[in-house]
Amino acid sequence: MSAQALSDDQVAQELKKMTAFIKQEAMEKAREVQLKADEEFAIEKSKLVRQETQNIDTQYEKKFKQAAMSQQITRSTAANKTRLKVLQARQELLDKLFEDARKKIGEKSKDEDYGDILKDLILEGMYMLYEPKVGLKCRKADVDKVKTAAESAAKEYEQNTGDKTEGVIDEKDYLPEDSTGGVFITGSGGKIELDNTFEQRLKMCEIEALPTVRNTLFGANENRHFTT
Repeated sequence: MSAQALSDDQVAQELKKMTAFIKQEAMEKAREVQLKADEEFAIEKSKLVRQETQNIDTQYEKKFKQAAMSQQITRSTAANKTRLKVLQARQELLDKLFEDARKKIGEKSKDEDYGDILKDLILEGMYMLYEPKVGLKCRKADVDKVKTAAESAAKEYEQNTGDKTEGVIDEKDYLPEDSTGGVFITGSGGKIELDNTFEQRLKMCEIEALPTVRNTLFGANENRHFTT
């Protein structure tokens, strides 16, 4: 039995069905491809966004650190400049303080108790040298006062030690006339020297009393861990 031939209408219907099937398959395939493409695009997009976000965060962090460092340097520089100005102002005040002291100490030789001061300075030298004779150098204008002071010091020295000593003025070599006063004492034939002039005593005071003066004027330094 031979197959019955299809009519033109039947052929057309079959072709229409096949075309529809193929079209449906193509559309489904196209949707699959589109979905896959969209998925890959979304993944790649997300990856790029993360990379760019990280780059932006890294650049921001770097710039933030640079800005913070620059600000810190600026603050440190300003603080150092301020600190230097404060230290300079303090030093100028201390210099003026000791300069005023030098001027006033020069006037001390005009006071009535200058002779007593000379006696104490000479007596100190006698105790330190502990010799039967000490040399004394003074201003030419102070010779008489130094002689009297040396005699008084020698008496007190003998009373306290039981030994005799005397102070001999060097009348060939005097202290400069612009000296503020005091005496320069020598022992062992000039080998030992003790500078008890007002200038030297003030220098010693500057060194020894400077920490106390600073604390009195400016308060204790919080950053200083040792005071001696």
